[in-house]
Amino acid sequence: MRYEVDFLVVGSGIAGLSFALKVAPYGKVCILTKGAADEGSTRYAQGGIAAVMYDSDSFDKHIHDTLVAGDGICDREVVEMTIREAPDRIRELVQYGVEFDRVPNTEHRTPDAERRFDLHREGGHSEFRILHHKDNTGEEIERGLLEAARRHPNIEIKERQFAIDIITQHHLGQRVTKHTPDIECYGVYALDCDTNRIDTYLAKVTLLATGGMGNVYSTTTTPVISTGDGVAMVHRARGVLSDLEFMQFHPTSLYNPAEKPAFLITEAMRGAGAVLKDRDGKEFMQKYDKRLSLAPRDIVARAIDNEMKLRGKDYLYLDARSIGKRHLIEGFPTIYAKCLSIGIDITRDMIPIRPAAHYQCGGIKVDRNGESSIKNLYAAGECSCTGLHGGNRLASNSLLEAVVYAHNAAMAAIKNIQTNTSKPNSKIPDWNAEGMVLNEEMVLITQTKHELQEIMWNYVGIVRSDLRLQRAFDRLNLIFRETEELYNRSVLIEPLCELRNLIACSYLIIKMARARRQNVGLHYSIDLV
Repeated sequence: MRYEVDFLVVGSGIAGLSFALKVAPYGKVCILTKGAADEGSTRYAQGGIAAVMYDSDSFDKHIHDTLVAGDGICDREVVEMTIREAPDRIRELVQYGVEFDRVPNTEHRTPDAERRFDLHREGGHSEFRILHHKDNTGEEIERGLLEAARRHPNIEIKERQFAIDIITQHHLGQRVTKHTPDIECYGVYALDCDTNRIDTYLAKVTLLATGGMGNVYSTTTTPVISTGDGVAMVHRARGVLSDLEFMQFHPTSLYNPAEKPAFLITEAMRGAGAVLKDRDGKEFMQKYDKRLSLAPRDIVARAIDNEMKLRGKDYLYLDARSIGKRHLIEGFPTIYAKCLSIGIDITRDMIPIRPAAHYQCGGIKVDRNGESSIKNLYAAGECSCTGLHGGNRLASNSLLEAVVYAHNAAMAAIKNIQTNTSKPNSKIPDWNAEGMVLNEEMVLITQTKHELQEIMWNYVGIVRSDLRLQRAFDRLNLIFRETEELYNRSVLIEPLCELRNLIACSYLIIKMARARRQNVGLHYSIDLV
């Protein structure tokens, strides 16, 4: 099948939905999402979204905290722009129907919209500035935006559509390299996961909002669909990528080895008073940073990793008992219920935790309008690299970045489409699957994926070395050749496409990690100390 739209959006999280809602009055919008529309990283974000909303805080403080967490390599102008735009974007989310928690209405009977937001504090933040909805903020944001998008007559949401490749001049028979000037995007080829048919989607403007690549690692808090699809597509299309060596490992995922993805224990719990402890119940963060359990994530994750290795243990503890029973149950109901389901009462018991791959700080390089190096192709959210995060993302700046850059990309795309009167190229061919055979050996895919994830976790994880990176690179070369051979003769299915993308992303992480010859932010090598 062949489709033509004005705006094509790949991904249905906070970035994709925000963009779609803003461009919808100016043309036909199609959102492709490879799973259910509400299934993605946004939904799993617990902590919240950072923004300066009151005079007790300031833009300068938030800017300073972001620059410190980013370890000196943030783009300062991007940081200032994003943080100063934050209050307006928050108000828009509220207008779309997103409900953030507000302070109790005890003294005066005032409407919810007039009550102050209840703000949390998280690691690296000098003030309470995290807007939240209990401990399931992402789920509430996803609900509000998705309901608004489904109501809009110009937006069509198509579920279980897996974007395979960006369509460029390459598909018109032209040779495209990373040095080719003016590479253009005409849309994407997408696999209909229900029919296994590969359709052609042509668009004047395409936005990639495909989320992260956490599943290159064996332990991750990201949903199983986070396989780096957008980054891998831009890599194959010869677009510019940056900073993928900076993979953020969240310090506190629930230790429950049988469960994938790992369940996240939000940083807001430490902001409320929870403390990290070793297996003997003793605090240890004083050995690593004066900010203790509220140090930035890179520091806390390395500290936990080191303590686990020193003692030969698989997990440590987060002690939240001092927060108080009522606050724990009412403020963190999702975490309370989850832990209780596996026999842990967090009002009485310490929570077993360990680090897990959580967020990529690099990705598709974009300008301040969210436009990539490929003409008519924009990116927003975790798949993009804006310069906001530098070497390490400050907690709860990710949802903020997504909504700010979705707005900027939408404004730029609207101008683009108003001046771009050309129709999608009629010479673009449909996908050719002639001669492909159905692969009946799923074990080849599942085993290779497992092997890849273990290689990345053991050799390209929280702590790295030149030898580990070399071994990972050598093993990845073999996996790459085997998988490309399988891909080139097989009828395409989603697991094979995901594996191919995971391999591409792993290669990029290793390549950029080997090129980074200083310990900065999330990149830490024992050979660079």
